Amino acid sequence: MLTKRIVPCLDIKNGRTVKGVNFIDLRDAGDPVVLAKQYTDLGADELVFLDISATLENRKTMHDMVLKVAEQVNIPFTVGGGISSVEDVDELLHCGADKVSINSSAVKRPELINELSEKFGCQCVVVAIDAKQIKGEWFVHLAGGTIPTDIKLFDWAIEVEKRGAGEILFTSMNHDGTKAGFANEALALLSDLVNIPIIASGGAGTIQHFADTFVKGKADAALAASVFHFGEIPILELKKELRKQNVEVRL
Repeated sequence: MLTKRIVPCLDIKNGRTVKGVNFIDLRDAGDPVVLAKQYTDLGADELVFLDISATLENRKTMHDMVLKVAEQVNIPFTVGGGISSVEDVDELLHCGADKVSINSSAVKRPELINELSEKFGCQCVVVAIDAKQIKGEWFVHLAGGTIPTDIKLFDWAIEVEKRGAGEILFTSMNHDGTKAGFANEALALLSDLVNIPIIASGGAGTIQHFADTFVKGKADAALAASVFHFGEIPILELKKELRKQNVEVRL
């Protein structure tokens, strides 16, 4: 059985780690380089580093930050934000990233997924999908959740797999920052529809929420931010409890 992964997420704005609720009301959560080192030492399985304002500000991900973070970690490290070309990815991988996460650029030009998969391998390509449930339907949103589309979550997930994505990072905008639990019903459906790993994001508040998303949501990995950044859930304690509930994790 493949082990389930615990993935702290570092949302970066103006060089600082930030965290909000429903993608707004951001507050400072610390130095991303310091946090990255801490999470590596505390037993995180992977890290995700997202430059959340890069797309909105029409600029590239901060390469110097990626270099500094990569120097501190010895676990897989995904970088996203402002990535729109093969050249962008090549630069980030040379800076030390293991994988890249694309979102808005993939929706605007889906062929980018094919190009990246063919050039770097599908294991390197994570497609992030920010979606919001509106009147019972899940719709994809772009640019940090600020731009709604008429693209349906499940249709898009199937397409990104066909185009060569190696993983899907699904964030429920309805659940983000609420600490009320993950969108397990949607996650389970996603897991049934595609054959690539699904990373659950949005809603972590308790250890039980993680257990539920692995069992009920069928997620392969669970991503969280504030519960880790502010010390509410220690990663080692989380993993020990998951083991008690027969969820296989790396200790």
